[in-house]
Amino acid sequence: MMKFTKQNFFSLVGGIIIYVVDIGVDFWVASKYFCQGQYSWSILILCFRGLSSLVTQIFSYQWFKNDWEGTDTGNLKWIFLVHLFHCGIFIRYWFALKYGCQAAFKLKSSGDASETDHSNFITKQAIDAVTDINMLRVFKVFLETTPQLFVQIYILLQHGKTNCYQYAAIFMSFCGISFSMVDYQISLRKSLPDKDELHVPSKFMYLFYKLFTITSWVLSISLITLQSVRISVILLIVLWICGFTWTLKQCTTFCKSKKMEYLYRTVVGIILIFTFFNVKERRTKVCIFIYYATHTVATLGILFGHMFWKHSIIKEIHFKIVSILTVLLLVLGIIFLVVYYRHFHPTTYYRRQACLDEVDGVAGQKDRVKTGRFQNFLV
Repeated sequence: MMKFTKQNFFSLVGGIIIYVVDIGVDFWVASKYFCQGQYSWSILILCFRGLSSLVTQIFSYQWFKNDWEGTDTGNLKWIFLVHLFHCGIFIRYWFALKYGCQAAFKLKSSGDASETDHSNFITKQAIDAVTDINMLRVFKVFLETTPQLFVQIYILLQHGKTNCYQYAAIFMSFCGISFSMVDYQISLRKSLPDKDELHVPSKFMYLFYKLFTITSWVLSISLITLQSVRISVILLIVLWICGFTWTLKQCTTFCKSKKMEYLYRTVVGIILIFTFFNVKERRTKVCIFIYYATHTVATLGILFGHMFWKHSIIKEIHFKIVSILTVLLLVLGIIFLVVYYRHFHPTTYYRRQACLDEVDGVAGQKDRVKTGRFQNFLV
């Protein structure tokens, strides 16, 4: 039975606060760069913000349209207007708070069948609303937060000067990446009845695995950008093409329309530049190994290339610090990855605890048909 607890509700409130603060920090940082005459950085940060907002509004409105298909189209008109002004995420937070408050504070267990059905409906609405929000946050993280983190680190390495607003931007980027990845994994598993939920140790293992590997790769890209922006852009484009092609071969069915499905695959291709993203329910051991083996080779290649590049603009002491940090984070990230999947993944953990196999195959698919659009999406 699905549950929406008070802890889930307060986490939702915290997510709203972080989202609003993140918007304020973005505009604050952009305005600081603009006032200092660094117009390119200011425009770049705003472009990342605008792109992520546009994509999330498109997906959010399309999901509303799919969910309300066959109902009063008058509601969709004002929903469209809200999304047109890039405020769709706040409508989703309002629905999540509405159902979440009822599920966490007002519903009580009852033997009456009708009341039980109503409670289950409210709880499912709350969980689905939060899952939608967290999915949009994942899009935002890799379309805006991660690129902004890369830009801020690049600026620090290039100029060597730090300001409080730069630290604030980097801190918010780390928070955004960390919480969005863990929160989405939690809400996704909560929304799928045949999936075991993450327990506390699993959450931390998953958090550190993602955070360390992503940070290491962002540092690597920052280093190669210091040497040549052109090479960095070419590398990112090649990685996106590889990720997009792999997603095409998976024949994903996340969206109802072909246009939205290709937009989804495009976004997944961008996400795959920074971290592994599973888009089908299948064994991914080989895919994960190839992905992180490639990242390891690329990271080491960047570091060795940087050592022998004659026209380096980064100070030697800074390069040593960044190199050690890059390798250390990569090693730690892979260690957490291995430990997570071997000992703390919910399937392994609960199987070891209860000596029972997780529902799989056709039976699992039958249960999950009722879970909506996320039946075809797994991280």
